[in-house]
Amino acid sequence: MESEVYSSTSEEDTHRIGTQLASRLEKGDIVTLSGELGAGKTEFVRGICRYFHVADIVTSPTFSIINVYEGKMPSGEPLRIVHIDLYRLKNKQELRTIGLDEWLALPDAIKVVEWPEKVKESLVRSSYHVSIRTFPGNDERRQISIEPVQALSSNAVH
Repeated sequence: MESEVYSSTSEEDTHRIGTQLASRLEKGDIVTLSGELGAGKTEFVRGICRYFHVADIVTSPTFSIINVYEGKMPSGEPLRIVHIDLYRLKNKQELRTIGLDEWLALPDAIKVVEWPEKVKESLVRSSYHVSIRTFPGNDERRQISIEPVQALSSNAVH
């Protein structure tokens, strides 16, 4: 499957695109999200969570590092969505401290990881990579690329 490219001009568009991706996700999948600060990564995650009927308010885990949401698969089976934001982490020790490898290994959850550029080895099982690009001078316009991947190549934590 090739990369898909979408245009978003609103939060609702971004939610809809996230919901479309969510319809393909299965337990155990890892989705990585790249984009500058304020690009709409958390809005995209809100779309994923909407698809899985998450009742909680979906917020950015920038300061908490990890948010876990309870949802349901289309079959009604319970599902956890683990939303991880690596932006504030500075080294491999911090990754170990938060238990990143253990979170990513959960077979009964869908994991969504913001700032995957911060890690390398932990994301070899990534299922999809989403890149959100903003446009200078247009606060609402986004280009969202979704790429199915077997492995994500990125730089290790500095």
